[in-house]
Amino acid sequence: MKINFSKYNGAGNDFIVIDDRGNKINNNSSLIEQLCNRNFGIGGDGLILIKESKSTDFEILHYTSDGNLGSLCGNGSRCGVLFAYKNKIIDKKTIFDAFDGIHKAEIVDDDLVKMEMKINSDIIENEYGIWVDTGSPHLVIEKDNADKLDVNLLGSSIRYNDYYKEEGVNVNFVEKITNESFKIRTYERGVESETLACGTGSTASAICMNYLGKSDSKNITMKCRGGDLKVEFNSKDDLFTNISITGPAKLVFEGQINL
Repeated sequence: MKINFSKYNGAGNDFIVIDDRGNKINNNSSLIEQLCNRNFGIGGDGLILIKESKSTDFEILHYTSDGNLGSLCGNGSRCGVLFAYKNKIIDKKTIFDAFDGIHKAEIVDDDLVKMEMKINSDIIENEYGIWVDTGSPHLVIEKDNADKLDVNLLGSSIRYNDYYKEEGVNVNFVEKITNESFKIRTYERGVESETLACGTGSTASAICMNYLGKSDSKNITMKCRGGDLKVEFNSKDDLFTNISITGPAKLVFEGQINL
């Protein structure tokens, strides 16, 4: 069986995107892992499937590159929204289903997508850093030397420690540049490596920096290695609402693969 696919990236976080409204893809973890393999497959940080939805315009299923069903992926979802727009599934504004419920999104221009985000937990400070679930679980750690960190070594040592090993956690290392901007590097579970950007991680980190008093801005640019992501929100008494993330999404290439 031959399947059409598209390769997208959101600030360097790259994904295979497939229109699976006809349910042709068998959600087989070994197949998905093979598709995401950078040596023997198409290659990507994950796979995004566009599915039918009875209540919204479409549903996004996100699989990590290890072949497992993942939680919300901000950059992957933004890529999925742009795919849906380019393939005339939606207009410039849309509502879609994802891992943590319904999200709104809009095409700002052909290479810029804005997406509504959520906080799905309390913000918790612990011995490792500050933890929050923004559709995926994130640990945020402040650092003064983000560019020099061995993110794979440090991130994996936390992700696989006794405290986080069972559930897993994404680990974000954040360095303040100005009141409105921070550098960020992220170790992602499921990919089990550093990625060039992370949407849910950038959202979590921007909110945590405001929560900790490191910034009083409600419009924060997170400078990922693959590009900038802008996080906006309202906050009052440590309650964060109207959260959104805006950043680049781009079609890299299209192709067909024989499954």
